[in-house]
Parts: sequence; C-alpha cells; structure tokens
Amino acid sequence: MPSNELVADRAVVSRYSWYALAVLTAVYVLNFLDRTLIYILFTPIKKEMAFSDLQLALLGTTSFVIFYTSLGIPFGRVADRSSRTKLIAIGLALWSLFSGLTGLAHGFWSIFLCRVMVGVGEATLGPAAFSLLSDFFPPRMRATVTSVYASGIALGGGLAFFLGGWIGQSYGWRSAFYIVGFPGLVLAVVVFLMREPARGRMEIATNSASDWRALLRSVPLRYLILGYSFIGLASNNITVWVGTFFVRVHGLSLSTIGNAAGIMSIAIGVPVMIFAGWFSDRLGRGRRTLFTASAAALSVPLWIALLFTNDFRALLAINVVLYAAAILWVGPSVADVHDIAGPNVRGLAIGIFFSAVNIFAFAIGSPLIGKLTDRLGDMRYSLLVCPLSCAIGAALLWMGRRRAAIGVVRASGAPPPEGAPEARTTPAAAPSTATSA
Repeated sequence: MPSNELVADRAVVSRYSWYALAVLTAVYVLNFLDRTLIYILFTPIKKEMAFSDLQLALLGTTSFVIFYTSLGIPFGRVADRSSRTKLIAIGLALWSLFSGLTGLAHGFWSIFLCRVMVGVGEATLGPAAFSLLSDFFPPRMRATVTSVYASGIALGGGLAFFLGGWIGQSYGWRSAFYIVGFPGLVLAVVVFLMREPARGRMEIATNSASDWRALLRSVPLRYLILGYSFIGLASNNITVWVGTFFVRVHGLSLSTIGNAAGIMSIAIGVPVMIFAGWFSDRLGRGRRTLFTASAAALSVPLWIALLFTNDFRALLAINVVLYAAAILWVGPSVADVHDIAGPNVRGLAIGIFFSAVNIFAFAIGSPLIGKLTDRLGDMRYSLLVCPLSCAIGAALLWMGRRRAAIGVVRASGAPPPEGAPEARTTPAAAPSTATSA
C-alpha cells in the first residue's frame, strides 16, 4: 500500500466524527420512523377510509417512492457538488413537516400528496449522509460505520411500530402522525449547523473517475444493484405487510404486533446490523457479497416457514431469525458501492443504488403483493413473492462475484487471491473489472 494510502487508512478518528455519526444516525432513525409509521396504521386507516389493499400499498409505498427514487439520482449529484449537511437539513425539515400534516388528511389523494412530499424530503438523505461518513471515517471502518448508521432502519422501524401501535390504538392514527412527524423540524436545525468535512480526505481508492457513464459500465456494480434490489424487495416488505399478515391470518391485535415488532427491531435489528458491518470489514471486500448472498439464500426457507406455520412459538422464533437475515445486508452493500465508485461519484452511485432498491421494493413489490392479496384473498400466497425474490437476489450476487473474479483473471493473467476477486481498477480504465462485487 502506498504511504499516502496507509496514512489515510490509519487516520485518527476525531470526536467530531463520532458526533456527526450520532447526529446522522438520529436523522436516519427519523427517516425510517416517518417512512414506516403508516404501515402499522394500515388497519385503522383502512377501517375509516374503506380503502382496498391495493390503495393501502399505493399510499404506503408507491406515493412515497415516486419522487424518492426519481430524485435520488439528481440529489446524489447535488451531494457530490454542494453542501451535504445543508441538503440533509432542508430535506429533513420538508419530510418532517409533511409527515405531521398526514394527520390532517381526509381522503386518498390528500394522504397520497403528503406521502409524495415525505419521499421528496427523504430522497436527500442517503447519498449525502453516506458520502459524509466516508469523509469522517477511514476505509478500514467503512462497513462498520455504515452499519451503525444503517441501524437507524431498525431503530426507526421499531419506534414506528411501538409508537404507532400505542398511539394509534390509544389516541387514533391521526395523533400518531402529529406526535411523530413535527419534532423532526428541531433536528433539522442541528444538522444545518454541522461542519462539512473536506471531500475525499479519507479516500484511499485509486478510482478517481467522475463520469457517470463510466460508473454504469461496471458489470459487477450492475449485478450488485440488481441482486440487492431483489433482496430489498423481500426485506422491505417485512415492514410493509407482515404486521397486517399477523392481524389477518393469526388474529393478533395492533398493540401486540406493535410491541413485538418494536422490541424485535431494536433488540435484534440494531446489534445484527452493527455486527454485520464489523464482520464484513474483517472478511474484507472480496467476501462481503458472499456473506450477504448466503443470508439471502437462508431467508428462502425461513419465509416459507413463516407463511405456513401456525404454532405461535415457532412463528416467533422464525420471525426473529428471518428479520436478522433480512436486515444485515445494508452496511456491507453500501461499503461495496463506495469502493466501486470512489470519492467523486459516490453520491451518485448511492443515489442509483437506493433508487433501484426502492423501485423494486416499493414501486413494484408492495403493490404487487397488495394486488395479489386482493385477487387471492390469502396473504400466505401473495407473500410468496418474497422468498422468490431472495432466491433471485442471492443468485445475482453470486454471479456478480464470479464476474468480478473473471475480470481479475483477465486483467492480471493470474488467478485472484482467494476471497478477494475484485481488482483495484477504475470503471473508466476497465469497465468490466470494477473494484468490488
């Protein structure tokens, strides 16, 4: 390793970097809290508004994902060229405002509009936050730090179920949106005042490409995006539909599901995500994808068991293991995307990555499951979309890893080291042999 790269990778992490990680994680908690709150409230909203399951899916996912995905890529470019902290602060204020205003809605289209604006605001966060973290922490900690940040998914989702179930049952679904949404405006001020680190100061990768077309020519990146898109469809629809599944199929109450899901999200999701990032950093870049592909393959029989088991104790155990396997991929996947992209286009790369994942999960997966449920009348069969997606995603990740290994052999004329199939080359110089799979 060249001396300048060695210095960057061994850089001392400042206290302010840890403060920034704490603030950004808190923002991500609110991101998922505001995004997923509506799911636990599907039952009372459906009862009051007489919506179909397809309409619930459109409100919960499609309305949100329209601009969340379409703006993720342009906001990624903005994050590469302007102040990332200011971009996040503006987005946080916007989505918090409209999350709170959802409680004032009185029909399908007014809720739809609020959810659209929540999606617009939240689209600013991912590209800017992950880019900031790469400048606050050295690459040796990349998967660990991104997993700590991504634990906001579990914390936010858990709090959404806790607070949504309790407030929704005690005070009504509208009060849940007021209480959860509006406080984010205060945190937006804190983010606005954060310091902006120098861009690329912790980077050791040789990739300095700034052309988005070169980025898209990376064959392993395409496999990675497609593979995680299918995996994301299954994992995200645990949050969207499994709560409703337990209400309809097993007759559990809203508060029971909220408490159980909240405890599981926080007690299982947070440590699993952090461990997955730490473990991935120890495995090294070459084995990250194999690790997450294996977890996706494990999820296939777990999904089938969850859908067709009636014993409550068995359901609880299966759900815990399935949730752990379904959520651990986020930190390792983002670390691989950053390694492929390099410092100049990583905001764009993250925007493309999460746009694709959310299109598959929310614009395609959730409405498809809702429509199948309306047609079949049994969620056990409509949710079989999820294990199928896990199987496809695992296969695509494995194929992408194999393609990266083939690329290394062609570039070097020799077999790659075991477990490290990626070549440290730029997408522009070697489009088919990008840095990571």
